[in-house]
Amino acid sequence: MALKIGTHNGQFHCDEVLACFMLKQLPDYKDSSILRTRDPVELDKCDIVVDVGGVYDPAKNRFDHHQRSFGETFCSLDPSKPWTIKLSSAGLVYVHFGKQIIDSVLRKYSLEDDKLVNILYDKIYEQFIREIDAIDNGVEIAETKKYDITTNLSSRVSYFNPAWNQDDLDENAQFQLACDYVGKEFEDKIKYYAMVWWPARTYVEKAVKSRHDVDESGAVIRLERAVPWKSHLFDLEKELNIPKEEIKYVVSLDRVSQTYRVICVPVADNSFVNRLSLPADWRGLRDQELSDKASIADCIFVHANGFIGGNKTYEGALKMLQKALEMSNIKKIKL
Repeated sequence: MALKIGTHNGQFHCDEVLACFMLKQLPDYKDSSILRTRDPVELDKCDIVVDVGGVYDPAKNRFDHHQRSFGETFCSLDPSKPWTIKLSSAGLVYVHFGKQIIDSVLRKYSLEDDKLVNILYDKIYEQFIREIDAIDNGVEIAETKKYDITTNLSSRVSYFNPAWNQDDLDENAQFQLACDYVGKEFEDKIKYYAMVWWPARTYVEKAVKSRHDVDESGAVIRLERAVPWKSHLFDLEKELNIPKEEIKYVVSLDRVSQTYRVICVPVADNSFVNRLSLPADWRGLRDQELSDKASIADCIFVHANGFIGGNKTYEGALKMLQKALEMSNIKKIKL
């Protein structure tokens, strides 16, 4: 007999939608029906209940976070983890079942790797679930916001709810559409980190370890391919005890144009602040005007914000870095 998942009816949010989808990735719940009700008698008949009922009790498969006494975070439930955002129902399900859920998704793509499961368990929380926890619990992204983000997953899920003038829409059918929508994004995120992000680690590690062959100062790494590198770089700096400010730039080949990109290393992943931006006098210039200003042949551009530039050749890209480092009194680069 198939198990039953319980959640509340009425307006739904991203957290319980995702919680239900994640549970259905588990072998025990893959054929489960979802009962949407607030009737405690009916909820007691369910095998697991999320986002309703006023109870958090893993032993009884109860995962609500709305009760006044609830204040759990990933860190409070697992002190080895750093995240201190209050958990939503999605976060609760993820903390307790996340590794099994990731393993089930990876197996769909013939990926069976315990090490990868553990790596993705942290990565998916940090880069996906945590945002949903924060939004559902009303945690602002910053103390002072310069603009609103209205295209996040939680916002998009809200539009699946029947509007005030859409009486002909079936609420349960809309909930299922939201589950499918959120589920695809969740699986796509796991696939990206498993199949694109994680394999890039080898390229970044090789570039970091050989950086002094490019530049005596260790300020530049050269990537053989344009791979996702930022989070790997920051992790490797910790693992290899590299001073945090030592690596300033990344050089990589643009596979479309077959020219070289010079990219500034930010102070943190997803930050717009650079450890060392390209010279202010170059910013916003292109082609011959930039080459004349920098006294370097084959320049293509430097972005107006100084975080990226380009040159037609590898040698030209390195000369751009040489000049940039010299202008900041870092003079150890060699070609």
